Formats: sequence, structure tokens, C-alpha cells
Amino acid sequence: METNIFEPPFRNELLTKRKKLRRELLETNRNYIDKHIAILGGSTTHDIKDMLELFLLRQGIRPTFYESEYAQYWQDAMFPNPALDAFAPDIIFIHTTNRNIHRYPELSDTPDMVDKLLDDTFEHFSGMWERLRKKYNAVLIQNNFEYPYWRLQGNRDASDIHGRVNFITRLNLKFAEYARTHDNFYIHDINYLSSDYGLSQWGDPFYWHMYKCVPAQPAIPYFAFSLSNIIKSVYGKNKKAFALDLDNTLWGGIVGDDGAENLQVGQETPIGQAYSEFQSYLKEHKKLGIILNIVSKNEPENAMAGLRRPDMTLTPDDFIMIKANWEPKSQNLIDIAHTLSLTPDSFVFVDDNPAEREIVRRQIPDATVPEIEDKPEYYIKAIDRMGYFEVTTLSNDDASRTEMYRQNAARSRAESSFTDYKAYLQSLEMHAEIRSFVPMYLSRIAQLTNKSNQFNLTTRRYTQADIAAMANNKNYITLYGKLSDKFGDNGVVSIVIGQIQNDCIDIILWLMSCRVLKRDMEFAMMDELMRCAGERSVRTIRGYYYPTAKNAMVKDFYGLLGFTKESEDDAGNSVWSLSVTKDYKNKNEVIRIND
Repeated sequence: METNIFEPPFRNELLTKRKKLRRELLETNRNYIDKHIAILGGSTTHDIKDMLELFLLRQGIRPTFYESEYAQYWQDAMFPNPALDAFAPDIIFIHTTNRNIHRYPELSDTPDMVDKLLDDTFEHFSGMWERLRKKYNAVLIQNNFEYPYWRLQGNRDASDIHGRVNFITRLNLKFAEYARTHDNFYIHDINYLSSDYGLSQWGDPFYWHMYKCVPAQPAIPYFAFSLSNIIKSVYGKNKKAFALDLDNTLWGGIVGDDGAENLQVGQETPIGQAYSEFQSYLKEHKKLGIILNIVSKNEPENAMAGLRRPDMTLTPDDFIMIKANWEPKSQNLIDIAHTLSLTPDSFVFVDDNPAEREIVRRQIPDATVPEIEDKPEYYIKAIDRMGYFEVTTLSNDDASRTEMYRQNAARSRAESSFTDYKAYLQSLEMHAEIRSFVPMYLSRIAQLTNKSNQFNLTTRRYTQADIAAMANNKNYITLYGKLSDKFGDNGVVSIVIGQIQNDCIDIILWLMSCRVLKRDMEFAMMDELMRCAGERSVRTIRGYYYPTAKNAMVKDFYGLLGFTKESEDDAGNSVWSLSVTKDYKNKNEVIRIND
């Protein structure tokens, strides 16, 4: 299957060959996440659903859809709906556009009348959101509004309170404020998307009058792709790191041939400005917790000379790892991933050389390799429109992730100086906080459930609302673990959720961040779980392992903890059990547990 057919600019084949593409994606036998997605539409949504399915399958999510009848979005949400109840949606997407704003201000309306109309229009939607939030434990995604196809007052439409542009701008701000103050509610920004696509083409009235379709059919792949980026971000499918070339990627010229002093970067030339702007764009990603790394065919001293130029926006300190050598770039990327305890599919490899891009694609099929033109002024657009790092939540841990991975690299270097692994662990001076879930960490806990793949026994995904509900339910044992050491604080890194049924605990989720693999944090969590089980008079702990493409490393995890395997089916799904006894001996020997 041609992979770039799923990347903008989209070609007609995406629409005309949809069934064939869907079949090919499903035949890849990927370990999909299955999700129920309800589409409540204010216009025709069938083509949107079909395109969304393709993009989600491409991103590892297999959707099942509920689709409202034409323009029945409000009725489906506000009145009894047994079909939607039975569907039990994980996500509810409300597809409304400016065609669903049925009244705008009249020129004769007073300011108070306009304000009331604005409030009434907002309440039409917010009341629906509140009802859906109370009735369904689902993520809500709502379009904001694109600008109208025409402006009665011309440019004045943006400033006059009677103008449709002004009204939509103010309504969009109210939507944004609601999203800012409510969890599990996300805005699909078609106001920006339609402007980027071209407002006249987006709102082409032919498609509305002929098919009751908004946006116009040629724009639907862009619309569905943008929407899929929100969904894949919610379920932890974002990329985590850049692997960046240097020559003609971060600067103009070849540092080994031209010399660091002759590189094109900085404000002196238009081409130098383009490279500097690209560096600034990458540096902003670092603030979001995206990890920057260098993969370059260069002598180390030449690479460092270029990075140390005074007019460089990015400096050596901005990168976690700098691989400047003559080894294959694919191998360097794999080495970086191993050192940082990441998988290669976490990386976006950016290189101006099409031959190097093709080698990495072939050697590391899971790595993401965007096509960038040979003009640096378009590098940002080529990456930005792909939504690799779509932000749906932003925690303190995200903002400090670069420092955490820098500390991890320091730990790896320290490990290499020890011949006795236990001595190495003791040298880290680790201490942990292991407690029941508390409100201040619910966002991070939900984020971990959707991002952790390697050390994850069941790979169940939960929203923050799910997590909060379990934390407040006496039939669950919920534990989070924070881990710190002499290099720094790793934050919340491990989660255990157990459901109590009679005298048994079923471990429905046990995961740990890749940042702290092989640090014995799992033993510390097990010790606390056993203590909690004893307090609740539980006799048996049952653990479950469901294999995925990424969690083979924990296949025998429960066996290592002393569990007995009770069963295993043909798919490799296994059930384990352990008796809760008073003579249990703590397994953690190297981590000090905070009181």
C-alpha cells in the first residue's frame, strides 16, 4: 500500500479507492485499539465517517460508528435515545458548521439584543454538551465555526456587532472558554482549517445545495485527517521525538566542506532566515516536551562547531542525544531509541536528503519520515500540517520531559560504569511515593494509560473521567507511583488498578513508563498492592496479560512476581493468580518508600 496517500496534499484516490484502502488496512493484522465513535451531524456526515475511518485505521484505531440521521444532532443528544445508549460511545463528535447557526443579529438589534442572541446560541450547544457529559462517559469533540461564505458589510463585518464574522468570532471564543474549563472536551478548529484550505473552496455552496454537505467534498479528507489527529492524541498515538539531520536541514551548507563560519543561518540572508525560523519552530516543540535529537553523517567536531555558532537558535543543550558519525542513520536512530527507552515509531525523522529518507523508511518501517521539499521555507508546513504532536492535554510532566530524558541518558551512562546491577540501582538513591489516586494527578494518570505501550499488561485506555470514577469507587484499588533519584524527579511513572470482586482483586491495568524500566519500581508497586489487599481482606490477586505488538517484554511478568499461570488461550491471553498471605516478603530492596 502506498503510504503517502494518507498524507496531505490528499489525492482523489483516497475518495475513489476508499473500500480497497480500508480492506488493505484491515488485512495488515495490526493490534488495533477498538473505539465506539458517535457522529451527531448538523449536515451530511457519511463521507466524513468513511474518511475518518481510513485515517484512524492508519493510526492504529479501529472505529465502530453510530451516525445520526441528517441534521438530527440536537435531537439525538437531548431526547431519549436507546440506540445511542446501547452503542455506549467512547467518543461523541458533534459536526456542526455555520450552516447550523439559524439566526444572526439583525441590523436593527440593540447591543443587549445581540448579547442575548449570542448567549442563547451558546446555551443551545453548551446545554447539549452538559447533557451528554452527564449521560455518557465519553470524550466530546465539537467543531467551532468557519466564517461565512459572504460578508454583508465587507470588512466592517468583523468589527460591527451585527456582522456575521463578528458574531462567529465571539461564539468561537465562548466555545474555546468552555473547552479550557472542562475536561474531556475538545474543539475541532475548523475556523483555522477552513482558512488554511481556502474559505471559498471549503464552503462551496454547490455541495451544500446539491448534497447538504459541509465542508465541500474535496475538503473532506483534510477535515477527517484533522479530526483523526485529535482522536489519536487522546488515545496516546502521538509521536514523542525528533531525529534531525544537520546539513541543509538545520542550516544551509555542508559544515565539513564549507566550514561552520560559512553556513547559511541567521538573519543576514533570506535563506538563513528560513533555517533560523525552522529552528525556532523546533525549539517551541521542546517546550511541549518533544525530545530533540541529532542524527547526522558528520565528524563530531564539525557538527558541534556548527551548533555552537552564536547565531544558532538551537544549541547543543537543546538536544538529548547528538549522533554525528558515519554509521547508517537508521542504526543511529535505533540506538537513540534504545538509550531513551523509546520505540522507533516514537520518532519523526527529518532529513533533506531523499535517499536518506528512503533508507530509514526501509530499515525502520515504523519510523515516521515526512517528505520535505528542498526549500527550507516550507519545512515547517510539511511537518506542522501532519499533526504528529497534536496537543490535547499539557501537563507539568510534559513540559519537563526533555529534562527527564536528559536525566535518563545520564543514568544510562552511569549504568555502564557498574559491573553489579544491584549496586548501580542502589547508587541511584531512589525514593518513591506510592498512594491511592488523588485529584492532582488524575490528568497525568489518564495520559499514562493512553501512552504507555511496552510495560502495559492489558493496554486498556481510560479517559480522565474513567480514572476519577474508579478512584471514587470503593470496589477499586488504585495506586500511582512517583519515582525520584539523585538525577531528578521522574514524576508519576506507574499505575495499578485492581477491581475487587468478592475476595479477589482483578488487576485490570498495570503499566509503567518506559522512563523507569528495570529500576525495580514494579516490585515496590507489588509490595504496596499486597499490603492494600491484606487491608481489604482479599484472598487472591488475579493478573491478566493481553499481548500486543509492543508489550512482549511483560509476557512473563506475573511469573517473575510469583504468580501461577491459570490459563492461556490460542491468542496468548493469559490469566495468573497469587494468594494473599501474611508471610509475603517484600520484593523491593533498592527503593526507599516515602511515608
